[in-house]
Amino acid sequence: MTKSIADQNLPVIARRMDRVSSFLAMDVLSAAAAKERRGDSVIHMEVGQPSAPAPRAAREAAKAALDLGRIGYTEALGISSLRERIARHYREAYGVSIAPERVVVTTGSSAGFVLAFLSLFDAGQRVAITAPGYPAYRNILEALGIEPVTIPLAKADGWIMTAKAIEKAHAEKPLHGILAMSPANPSGTMIGQKALAELGETCRRLGLWFVSDEIYHGLTYSEAASTALASDDDAVVINSFSKYYCMTGWRIGWIVVPERLVRPVERLAQNLYISPPYLSQVAALAAFDAAEELEAVKAGYARNRAYLLEELPRIGLTEMHPVDGAFYIYADIARYTNDSIGFCKRMLEETGVAATPGLDFDPIEGSHYMRLSFAGSEDDCRETVERLRGFLSR
Repeated sequence: MTKSIADQNLPVIARRMDRVSSFLAMDVLSAAAAKERRGDSVIHMEVGQPSAPAPRAAREAAKAALDLGRIGYTEALGISSLRERIARHYREAYGVSIAPERVVVTTGSSAGFVLAFLSLFDAGQRVAITAPGYPAYRNILEALGIEPVTIPLAKADGWIMTAKAIEKAHAEKPLHGILAMSPANPSGTMIGQKALAELGETCRRLGLWFVSDEIYHGLTYSEAASTALASDDDAVVINSFSKYYCMTGWRIGWIVVPERLVRPVERLAQNLYISPPYLSQVAALAAFDAAEELEAVKAGYARNRAYLLEELPRIGLTEMHPVDGAFYIYADIARYTNDSIGFCKRMLEETGVAATPGLDFDPIEGSHYMRLSFAGSEDDCRETVERLRGFLSR
C-alpha cells in the first residue's frame, strides 16, 4: 500500500520533535505530586512559582469583571489601558520612554517567546543562548526549526553572557540573534548595566537581534536590575506578571518590540492566540497598584535567601552561582554525584525534598548541579535544611 504524504512526513516530524526535551522541573513536580498522593510529605523546591497568591487588588478587579458577565476577546495586542500602564512602568522603574504601541500583551512570557522567535528568525537561523539557562528557550527554538547555539557560562566572567563570548561564537559561525536573561534562571545571577549595554552594542555592530528576558525584574536583593531598553532601543524585551506579581496561573505577560515589528507580531498574535485572556489583563492592570503587598512578599524571599546562603554551606553545599535576584539557588553537587537526575530522584524519595536536576538547564555541566527554589515559606526552607543535613552526610 502506498503511504500517504502525511505518513511519509511522519519520520521528519518525529525527528524534529525528538529534539524537544522534556521540562525536567515539571517531571519532578509530577513525581512529587505522586508521592503526596501516597500520603507522603513533600517540600516543593523544584518549581519557580511564588507561594503567595495574586495581589488582592488583582483578584478583586477580576471578580468585578466577572460580575459584569461578559468575558470576551480583546485586541490581539492587549487592552490599551494595560499597554499604556506597562509603558508608564518603564518610565517609572527605569527612566525609559517607550510608546504604548510598542507593548504587546501576551499569554504569559511563553507566548512572548514564540511571537518573538517567529517574528525575528527564520528556520535554520542561529540564536545564542546560555548554559546554564532556562530550558524552554532551547526547546521552543528547536520546535520552530531554529538552531540554539550554546554559550557556556564561566566563573571567570561572573557566570554571565559576555560581549566577548558573543563575538567569538559569531566569528566561528554567524549568529542571527542572542537571548540573555537577567536575573537568570536557574541561578538568579544578574548582568550589570555596563555588561548589558556591551551586549546591546555588540549586537548592533554585528547585525544581531538582542532578546532580553527580564521576567524576574523586581526580585533583586542589592541593586535593581537594568533593562536592555535603557541602552538599546532595538532590543526585544520579554517580561511577565508571573514572578514578581505572583500571577503564574493567570498566564499573562508582555513584550516590547521595535516599532517596525509591531504589525508583524500583531498578525502572528491574531492567528496564534486571537487575544490574551481578558480577565488576566484586567487583573494585571490592577496589580501595578499592589506595590506594598508585593514588596512584603519579596521581603519573605529575601529572608529565605539569607537563611539558605548561611545554612547550605554548613551542610555541604558550598559552591553556587551568585544569587543576585529571582528566587533560586544553583548549587554544585559534584562532591556528591555526577548524576543530578538520579541524585534529585533519590533525594525526593528519601527526604521528600523536591529539587530540579541541573541537566534541565545545562546538558553537559548540569550533571553535577541542582536548583532549589526559595519561593516558598520560611518554614519550608528551614525544614529543607534539616532534611538535607542527614541526606548529604550519608
